[in-house]
Amino acid sequence: MSASIVARLRLGRDDFTLDVDLRLPGRGISALFGHSGSGKTSCLRCLAGLERAASAYIEVNGEVWEDTSRGYFMAPHKRPVGYVFQEASLFPHLSVRGNLEFGWRRIAASERKVSLEQACTLLGIGHLLERRPATLSGGEAQRVGIARALLSSPRLLLMDEPLAALDGPRKREILPYLERLHDELDIPLVYVSHAQDEVARLADHLVLLEQGKAMASGPIGETLARLDLSLAQGDDAGVVLEGVVVGHDPHYQLFDLRLPGSDGLLLRIAHPSLVVGSSHRLKVQARDVSLALGIDSASSILNRLPVRVREYREADNPAHLLVSLDAAGAALLARITRYSADQLGLRPGQMLWAQIKSVALLL
Repeated sequence: MSASIVARLRLGRDDFTLDVDLRLPGRGISALFGHSGSGKTSCLRCLAGLERAASAYIEVNGEVWEDTSRGYFMAPHKRPVGYVFQEASLFPHLSVRGNLEFGWRRIAASERKVSLEQACTLLGIGHLLERRPATLSGGEAQRVGIARALLSSPRLLLMDEPLAALDGPRKREILPYLERLHDELDIPLVYVSHAQDEVARLADHLVLLEQGKAMASGPIGETLARLDLSLAQGDDAGVVLEGVVVGHDPHYQLFDLRLPGSDGLLLRIAHPSLVVGSSHRLKVQARDVSLALGIDSASSILNRLPVRVREYREADNPAHLLVSLDAAGAALLARITRYSADQLGLRPGQMLWAQIKSVALLL
């Protein structure tokens, strides 16, 4: 049986009920996404044992942590989890090194999965070891908090909106380090967020929670592309594409990204420095995709992809439509006006050209 995280939870509280039956991959990053009050943090706290559900079954990669049908409950301090909160909550009287060693020394040497040196390298905090928490920026403190969680040698890493307390520049500072955790560590991570761009950049698997129920659970690419979900509504709707850098124009600082399984389909991306042969993920916003009946070679838009219309639906704006597209196996979404749809004669199965500005593609 493949590795997995199973969480069947029923928790009632006042006028709110959490009722979910989840099976998440036992590797990579699974994101719990939804608005405030949807049940994201309650799920995370139940996984950690910090909250007890009336009915619960929790199993992590073959090990049962909780089963109310048998009266079994693994105490929170016995669950091998690392928990990262919105605030780093470091011990102010200890140096960064002291904060990191506090939990690390309580793990038997034979059970340590992550070394102090490895955690410092992954999070880029080696130069901060002798500093006190009061002298750290918000992004630095959160990186130390993540490193501290890793040094508990968890079998499951939980993050509850770890970027919510940071401003835009600090979020952009810390995101590459979270990507490194994904790429270099074999520790499953459950990540809570209400920011779709964070989720699109980091997650492999996405759970959409609304009012305590899981409305969808599946691979990030498939789930973001579904028109029947609220994810497709709003200004930040879009899809995730992953590809390999296969070419570079040094004069114009343009890179060619080949989409897998698309028989050579390329996207041109304006970026100062990418490595040919490296893999990258990008989000393509539905609002940045226009549709055309043919190719306009005089256009400033560099990316023109042949696409087939899968389906379309009304958007949250009554003047707009959301269009699901197939680009040689890769899913795209486009947000266009109903007027434009009529001008195109839009219909399922129709072949069109999707146009995406290179400057709109952000890694």
